[in-house]
Amino acid sequence: MSQPQDPLPGEGWAIGPDGMARRSAARVLLFDGLGRLLLVNAHDAQNPARHWWFTVGGGIDEGESARDAAVREVREETGLEVDPASLIGPVAVRSSVFDFFARHVRQDEEYFVARLGGMAEHLVTTGWTAVERSFMDGLRWFTRQEIEALEVEVFPVELVQLLDNLVGGWDGTLRRLGDLSGS
Repeated sequence: MSQPQDPLPGEGWAIGPDGMARRSAARVLLFDGLGRLLLVNAHDAQNPARHWWFTVGGGIDEGESARDAAVREVREETGLEVDPASLIGPVAVRSSVFDFFARHVRQDEEYFVARLGGMAEHLVTTGWTAVERSFMDGLRWFTRQEIEALEVEVFPVELVQLLDNLVGGWDGTLRRLGDLSGS
């Protein structure tokens, strides 16, 4: 019996044993010198009125470590260079099911922290793939309070709580998003 073809655009998606497309991903909590967090704005291609914000990052390529994928994704999505040795973490993990190109997918994510020494107002999005350009609308730096005040969805949904756990620096605890109640 032949394996089903991967109908999803982008890299790293494979059909899991349950028939759902899945991939591993690296995400970055990228802070500037003012302590603001960079988020990506996106919209639902099937429902363009639905918008949300999420952290920088994406799929881990075959043979690539999560740390190397995090560095590559920051470069591709923002034009910024981050030293792999300066990444903190992973500080959190999550397994998320969401809709992507009109189907349910699962993404297993590792979250890292990167801190820039200064302000990075000029961000470059020329590294976005055609798939990313089809649903990603822009980048913006946010304070924690601005994130909490957003009236659209933010992913991960526990982002503000995760930021609160990291405000004094990372304590070495790997947090499982979806279960931050004991943090």
